[in-house]
Amino acid sequence: MTGRQHIDLVERCAAHNYHPLPIVVAKADGVWVEDADGKRYMDMLAAYSAVNFGHSNPELIAVAKEQLDKVTLTSRAFHNDQLGPLARDLAELCGMEAILPMNTGAEAVETAVKTARKWGYMKKGVQDGKAKVICCENNFHGRTTTIVSFSTDPQCRAGFGPFTPGFEIIQYGDIKALAGAIT
Repeated sequence: MTGRQHIDLVERCAAHNYHPLPIVVAKADGVWVEDADGKRYMDMLAAYSAVNFGHSNPELIAVAKEQLDKVTLTSRAFHNDQLGPLARDLAELCGMEAILPMNTGAEAVETAVKTARKWGYMKKGVQDGKAKVICCENNFHGRTTTIVSFSTDPQCRAGFGPFTPGFEIIQYGDIKALAGAIT
């Protein structure tokens, strides 16, 4: 199929929750991607940093294939022989006591919001139910109900309320607004 045919198929059969560039990536190697029509592009997005190491990295592919041959995936309902060493090594690398791995950026943002609120209640004495998270306008962190609660993009918000309370949105770079929002 041509790139246009691929795009038309997605437009017809998939939900319109993203508005991607009109490029159909069919192959990728290193920093280069090739579309379904054979045109090459330098991938400056790197899957929002998920492939900063480059597409088709042979070292990572070999390690992934080796693991896939042993165990594809375990839920957190079980222990596995990989999480402990990862946690130890990553915590040491980052100079932290512990790590909390995430599957998605949205999950990481949701966890950060929960962690900040819990810290406010437990360590700062914030009254229960009164935690406030200060956010800057024009952000994008994902599409969950909580995350769009601090979005200013009308398209992300329209028809999805009621929203999670406890967010104060200020203008990015406005230090006076930030100082005024801190209670």
